[in-house]
Amino acid sequence: MSSESRINDRIRVPEVRLVGPNGEQVGIVRIEDALRLAQEADLDLVEVAPQARPPVCKLMDYGRFKYESAQKARESRRNQVLTVIKEQKLRPKIDSHDYETKKRAVVKFLEHGNKVKVTIMFRGREQSRPELGYRLLQRLADDVAELGVIESSPKQDGRNMIMVLAPHKNAKPRGKASSPDAPETPDSDAAE
Repeated sequence: MSSESRINDRIRVPEVRLVGPNGEQVGIVRIEDALRLAQEADLDLVEVAPQARPPVCKLMDYGRFKYESAQKARESRRNQVLTVIKEQKLRPKIDSHDYETKKRAVVKFLEHGNKVKVTIMFRGREQSRPELGYRLLQRLADDVAELGVIESSPKQDGRNMIMVLAPHKNAKPRGKASSPDAPETPDSDAAE
C-alpha cells in the first residue's frame, strides 16, 4: 500500500464520510455527490482515513496540502539532532601523561556535543583486578563532570569495562571552527 492518499476518481467506495474545506462535518454522502461538491468548490476530494468505515474524505487543495506537508517534513529533519558516539580506549595501568591526553580527547568530544564510550581493556592478570578499571573510569567521570554526565555506569563486558558519557542536556555544542585552527598552525610552521 502506498503512502499517497487517494484523490478524486481514484476513491472506489460507494459512500464516504465527508469533511468540508474548513473542517466542518458534512456527514455520510455518496461518492458521486462528494465529487460534485469538490468540483463545484474547485477543490480535490482527498481520502484522509482509508481504514475507517466508511472512509473519511476531505475537500482540500491537494497540491497545496502536499507542499505544506513536504515543508513540515523538511523542517523536522532540519531540527533533528544527530548523536554521534565516539570511543576512547584506556588500559588500567595507564601513565598520568597518557591519561591526560586521553582525557583531553574526551573533553573535546563532549564539547562538540558527542557521546563518548570509554573502554578499559584488561589483559592477563589485569582481569582479576576490575576495581582498578572502575576507579579509573570514576576518576575520568569526575574530571569531566562539568561537561558531561555518566549515561551508562561502568560495566564489565568480558575483557573490557565500558562506560558511556553524554554531554549535559543544556550545554550548547561548540562548533568545529576552533579545531581546524590548531592543526593548520604546525603544518604552516613545518612548510617554512
